[in-house]
Amino acid sequence: MIRNNTNPMPTLESLQQEINEIKARNQRVEKDKAWEKSWSRKILIALLTYIVIVIFFSTANLPNPFFNAIVPTLGFLLSTLTIPLVKKWWSGRVYKR
Repeated sequence: MIRNNTNPMPTLESLQQEINEIKARNQRVEKDKAWEKSWSRKILIALLTYIVIVIFFSTANLPNPFFNAIVPTLGFLLSTLTIPLVKKWWSGRVYKR
């Protein structure tokens, strides 16, 4: 917000505009947080991970690339499920302020 030197007090309109901007930013942040925690995102990343690993295993001529790519993909999914638990533990035990 830009204030001129002759009127140090913000106007009601400028304060309302600031509030609206903060609300809009908060909505964007909440949407981003919801996406980060969503199963849609996790499944999409798992699917892309699986495809990349299948391509790599096929290119490297490794046996059963479609089957063997399941293990690292499941490892990813498992890690996304355990990270919130570890974060909660870490916040309570390690990060004490």
